[in-house]
Amino acid sequence: MQQVQFISISPEQLQNAIINGVKNQLQELKKFYQPKEPTQFITRNYVADEMLHCDLSTVHNLTKKGILTKYQIGGRVLYKRSEVENAIIKLKK
Repeated sequence: MQQVQFISISPEQLQNAIINGVKNQLQELKKFYQPKEPTQFITRNYVADEMLHCDLSTVHNLTKKGILTKYQIGGRVLYKRSEVENAIIKLKK
């Protein structure tokens, strides 16, 4: 059998206790929270000119070989920045 206890506390003290508890929980959450970065899509021209410094035909060939994955909306061909960066491999010396 459980006992019920009544504690005399003012509304202000109760409010402060709740606020402090919420603050502590938010601070704990901030320690482990990693915001999700939005997916950034880039155009074929940006991939060719700014990232790979190559011709558009090279980007097209990389796409046909399956090295790059294209996404299309309407007539626009887009690439995910993270996928293009992951496709670039480091060469061993």
